[in-house]
Amino acid sequence: MPPAIDPAIFKAYDVRGLYGEQIDEDVAYRLGRGFAQVLADMYDCRPAELRLALGRDMRLEAPALSERYVQGMRDEGAHVLDIGMVGTEMLYWTVGSRELDGGLMCTASHNPKAYTGAKLVGRAALPLSGDSGIGELCEILTSGEPGPAAEPVGGHETEDVSEPFRADALEFVDAPGIRQMKVVLDGGNGMAGQMCGPILDGLALEQIQLYWKPDGELPDHEPNPLLEENRRLIIDKVMSESADLGIAWDGDADRCFFIDDTGRFVDGDFLTALLAQSILAKEPEATILYDVRASRAVADLVEAAGGTAHVNRVGHAFFKARMREQGAAFGGEVSGHYYFRDFYCADSGTLPALLILELLSAKRKKMSELLEPLRSRYFISGEINSEVADSDAKMEEIASKYSDGSVTDLDGISVDYEDWHFNVRASNTEPLLRLNLESLVSEDHMAEKRDEVLALIRA
Repeated sequence: MPPAIDPAIFKAYDVRGLYGEQIDEDVAYRLGRGFAQVLADMYDCRPAELRLALGRDMRLEAPALSERYVQGMRDEGAHVLDIGMVGTEMLYWTVGSRELDGGLMCTASHNPKAYTGAKLVGRAALPLSGDSGIGELCEILTSGEPGPAAEPVGGHETEDVSEPFRADALEFVDAPGIRQMKVVLDGGNGMAGQMCGPILDGLALEQIQLYWKPDGELPDHEPNPLLEENRRLIIDKVMSESADLGIAWDGDADRCFFIDDTGRFVDGDFLTALLAQSILAKEPEATILYDVRASRAVADLVEAAGGTAHVNRVGHAFFKARMREQGAAFGGEVSGHYYFRDFYCADSGTLPALLILELLSAKRKKMSELLEPLRSRYFISGEINSEVADSDAKMEEIASKYSDGSVTDLDGISVDYEDWHFNVRASNTEPLLRLNLESLVSEDHMAEKRDEVLALIRA
């Protein structure tokens, strides 16, 4: 009798856990079977009617786990298209472009080497989440063994989708118009080098590549550029090489992060504002989504460019669903997830890199020059976490304390005043409250208000 499956691996947006302890080949097989069952229920069809994609990242255990994911899906009767070792957005692109019923990406994204997991999507690359699909998957897997395999088992084929994927990505920009620049590229030993490398090789760039080859040992640093210690190497390289730009990707390369020509990290909300400008130059009056944590710079720049800006809940499931409902051209999150309607509403680490290179070329400016009007007007705290025993009670206290402001509860508590605002959200997985605050007065005013709200949170 196999050991019980740990329900803690089922997260808000994916399945993730320690390889060997929480997720092994047996769990992968059962997850493959459960995934096919969930989609069959979701679409009111037989599992044998499903056509599913499977991709994997560079992690050492990914080939063995992927074999078992495939076998699980096939044993439920589903037909599987295996696209091999790819960036996560290539799995999303495959599901969307091939009009498949869903896909499973074997990845632990930006997590350390010891982790593995799966990102799961249905038709049109819409993600399964805690609100739709992952809860049902948890119930299936924790209720016991899956039973005998279907007869006959589902089919299996392989395809290299890299060339058509890259061709689609290049449709978003005027590649010949991208000027010569010196760019430092940090792949974090993840999937960026293999996925984006051939595209960037075709541009007029002087490349300085760091940790560009996929390596599941992750020998150099964790593939999570949101952590300052993982950015130190690329920042130092941008400075020592007098580069025009630095671009760093997370492990499965569906997020990219930027370092400007002065060595400063580019905050995700400012990057959202720049990408929105780029999209609006191509599609005037487009609708743009941004998350509740973001700087007012996003809405201000979108509206100044003739677009419509809508605030949205944090999380890719919420962004992708609303983008489809409203036909939004683009959505951006502070955490570095950027979504594109014409790319199956998928989050991409390829398109932001291309669009920023194109924007710098079109504007004939340095990255720091594009950012200066934002940095000199919008003073942001970044996300600050605090451990709190009772998140709900604390947020009620915050709403009461700041009731003279405009208080909304779209996602956590947001409080808006004329010259400053903040959002406080509870973590999905830990006893934490996350604060993002902005002042339109000064850096000192931001620090004063940040410390005031933090004092209340931590009291």
